[in-house]
Amino acid sequence: MTDRLQHAPQGHPPQPRAKVGVLLANLGTPDNTGYWAMRRYLSEFLSDKRVVDYPSWKWQPLLQLIILSKRPFSSGRAYESIWNKELDESPLLTITKAQTEKLRALLTARHGDDVVVDFCMRYGNPSTESRIRALKEQGCEKIIFFPLYPQYAAPTTATANDAAFRALMQMNWQPSIRTVPAYFEHPAYIEALAASVREAYAVQDPPQKLVASYHGVPERYRDEGDPYYCQCIKSTRLLRESLGWQEGEIDSAFQSQFGPEKWVGPATVEHVAALARAGLRHIAVVAPAFSADCIETLEEINEEIADAFKAAGGERLSYIPCLNDRDDHINALMQIIENEAAGWLE
Repeated sequence: MTDRLQHAPQGHPPQPRAKVGVLLANLGTPDNTGYWAMRRYLSEFLSDKRVVDYPSWKWQPLLQLIILSKRPFSSGRAYESIWNKELDESPLLTITKAQTEKLRALLTARHGDDVVVDFCMRYGNPSTESRIRALKEQGCEKIIFFPLYPQYAAPTTATANDAAFRALMQMNWQPSIRTVPAYFEHPAYIEALAASVREAYAVQDPPQKLVASYHGVPERYRDEGDPYYCQCIKSTRLLRESLGWQEGEIDSAFQSQFGPEKWVGPATVEHVAALARAGLRHIAVVAPAFSADCIETLEEINEEIADAFKAAGGERLSYIPCLNDRDDHINALMQIIENEAAGWLE
C-alpha cells in the first residue's frame, strides 16, 4: 500500500496507494422529520444563492422570520408520509445508498481496489466536504465528481459543483477533480427511461397519455442562458423517439413552483387537470429529471398532482418510478463514469 513512497526518508508518515475516487452527489435530505431538523435543512437549501438569488437583505428576513417559522411543519408532514421508517431515513438517502453500492460492486469488479466509490448530499448529510476529505484520506488523488442530475441547471448541477470546489479551497493538498457533465441525451439513460415506460405500459389498460414532469425553474433562468429547459424538452423528444411514439403522445410539464416569479410551464398540476377536463381518464407521469425518488416524486406527484387530476374528473394517475437502482440505470451511470475517467481508470 505504500510502494509509491519506497524512496521516502525514514520516518515519513505512511501514505496509502494512489486511487481514483467516484463521488455521487444528490440534492439532500433532512436528518429526520422534526421541526428543527427540517428547519436546518430548509434554511441551508433556501439560503443557497443558486436556488434563490434574491438579495440577502431582502430574502433572509423573510426566510428566517416568516417562511421557516411555518414551513418546517408542513414539510415535515410531507416527509413523514414517505419516510423510510424501517431505516429511519428519507427514500432519497435509501436509494442513493443502493445506487452507490451497485456502482461500487461494478467498478471494483472491473478495476479492483484502485477505485473508491462514495456519495454525498449538497444539503444535509453526508456533506460534500466530508466525503471529499474522506476520499482523500483513503488515497484518492483523483476524483470523478458526479452530480446525479441528467439535465444541467444552476440550482442543481452548478451548486453541487460549487460545494465540491469550496471543499477543495479548504485543502492544502487538493486532489485532481473532474465534474461529470449533464447526461440528458446519453443513449443508455434514454433507453433506461424508455424501458421503464414500456414496463409500466405493459398492462391490460395502458394510460392514454404520458406526462414527463420536470422540476421547474423561473423563466428568467432560461432567458439568462440556463440550458435546463431546453435539455428537458430534448430528453422528452428523445424518449418519445426511443419508444417509437408519435408527437402528442408525451407532454412535457414542470412542477414544484415556488415564489412570485413566472416559471417555465405548463405547470404539471394544472396540465394534468386540463387533461382530465379534456376527457382523459388514465394518464401516466414519469419524472426524467430525478435520478432517485424523493419528496417531489413520492409526495408531490403521487399525492398533490394525482389529487388534482382526480379532482378534475380523471380516474387514475399511474406514477412511473424514477430509475433509482435499476440495473439498466446503474449500467448507464457506469458508462458515463468510465467515459469521464478516461486516462485515470484503465
